Amino acid sequence: MRGARRSVCVIAAAALALPGAVFAQQDAYPSKPVRIVVGFPAGSSTDVATRVIAQRLGQALGQQFVVENRAGASSNIAARAVAGAQADGYTLFVGTIANTINATLQANTSVDISKELLPVAMMGSVPNILVAHPSLGVDNLGQLIAKAKAEPGKITFASSGNGTSPHLSGELLAYMAGVRMLHVPYKGSSPAVVDLLAGQVLTMFGPASTVLPHIREGKLKALASTGLTRASSVPDLPTVDELGLKGFETSVWFGINAPLNTPAPVIEKLAAAVNAAQDSAELQAQFKTQGIEVVRAGPSNYAALIRSETDKWARVIKAAGVQSQ
Repeated sequence: MRGARRSVCVIAAAALALPGAVFAQQDAYPSKPVRIVVGFPAGSSTDVATRVIAQRLGQALGQQFVVENRAGASSNIAARAVAGAQADGYTLFVGTIANTINATLQANTSVDISKELLPVAMMGSVPNILVAHPSLGVDNLGQLIAKAKAEPGKITFASSGNGTSPHLSGELLAYMAGVRMLHVPYKGSSPAVVDLLAGQVLTMFGPASTVLPHIREGKLKALASTGLTRASSVPDLPTVDELGLKGFETSVWFGINAPLNTPAPVIEKLAAAVNAAQDSAELQAQFKTQGIEVVRAGPSNYAALIRSETDKWARVIKAAGVQSQ
């Protein structure tokens, strides 16, 4: 009996000590370098924002945050790798609008980040800007909509590919305005902009960082930006929402996600560090030069955004009959 009681006491003592040991490990986080996996190539807006944040996280938390680019399949390759990683906070994923589109467009193969990954914090977003070639002869959104109604299916809009944010921005505009426009997909923003500048296609929703130089040179006309508030990079340009299509909002947003079952204290520590990094005037200046807006959202608000975006794009994809290619 005495031996049995001793065993029970040892087990009880170990159980009592365990939470302290776990929290001690979490308090020490990070004790080694952390990987942040980006599903897009180096140099993309998502990559640039992540590298700026990663540098700040490393300075604040005393360990290197290494950005790893694993492009392909609209970031599904990267998402799948992180979803299957150990839930210890040392492998993170950059979630974007693409993942909420994939949830419907590639439902059988994509990672549903609302269910298979945990939200940590938002980093920022890049608003799209609706631009037109001067030959179209429109100076504002109202004129574009009127022309599209008068010539259904004739006005072209370019995108960086089927199912991308610029593509679905065009579909959302057509849906909300009650018009038909002709989608012309390209393999990336660069070839789309080349043809737009040549007048081979007439309109496009493009990332601010991509189209702003051409707007400033007078080669493209800016008709509207796509946030609910005006973009800091073009503060004089009204939003689509302001111009009458209430609730219209699209942007290339990005945030940090972690594998399921990552300890809550680790999530909270990372979220606080991201929020603190966003306070940096230097970071804000770096973002602004790239046309990136700082977006603050902790785990709960980021989770709400993911759910809202997933629902919105599901409706647009179904209404427009967009198919995966």
